[in-house]
Amino acid sequence: MAQRQPGAALRADDLTAKARIRNAALDLFAAQGVDATSLRAVAAAAGVTVGLIVHHYGTKEALREAVELAIVEQFAETIASVPLASRPADEIAAARDHAVADMLSANQAIVDYLRRAILDGTAERGDLVSRLSQLSAQQVHDLRRAGVASTKHTVGEQVITIMVRQLGRLFLQPLVDRIAAEFDDDIVTLKKTRLVVEVTR
Repeated sequence: MAQRQPGAALRADDLTAKARIRNAALDLFAAQGVDATSLRAVAAAAGVTVGLIVHHYGTKEALREAVELAIVEQFAETIASVPLASRPADEIAAARDHAVADMLSANQAIVDYLRRAILDGTAERGDLVSRLSQLSAQQVHDLRRAGVASTKHTVGEQVITIMVRQLGRLFLQPLVDRIAAEFDDDIVTLKKTRLVVEVTR
């Protein structure tokens, strides 16, 4: 498993108390889940008082919301790091997928948080899945306006394709790792088995 980098993607250069609280919350929410994490634990990890958390965020739910908004912003910035004019049109989607994969690889806390949040059956509209879906839809619209994305399929179909390409490995790689561990005496599986997820219609 990759090394957890505390709040690495969420403004590592931002050392304000508010940012430290949010980054500590990301790490704890990712490791333990939101329900199992107390504000007291977040305060201890961030080196602040519970009162300061309440001052900046009000409630744990508002803190969770801030963590999720920062994750979506990180995805948006990562996607924007591959501008439409930066390379041939047929390479844009793959380059953006690669950038997202690199960002996730460098930020285990985000990966763990996404696994918990997206696989949680109690999630509702307006949650992280919805926000990432809207971000992907905006990406589709931008790509279409630039003449890069096909219009043969609906926006919804294209969003599913993007999100499965970018996040599918995130959820299935642990399963692959677990199966490979059953055969760790097999020389072939000693090399890391890396899952590749593709979507076809």
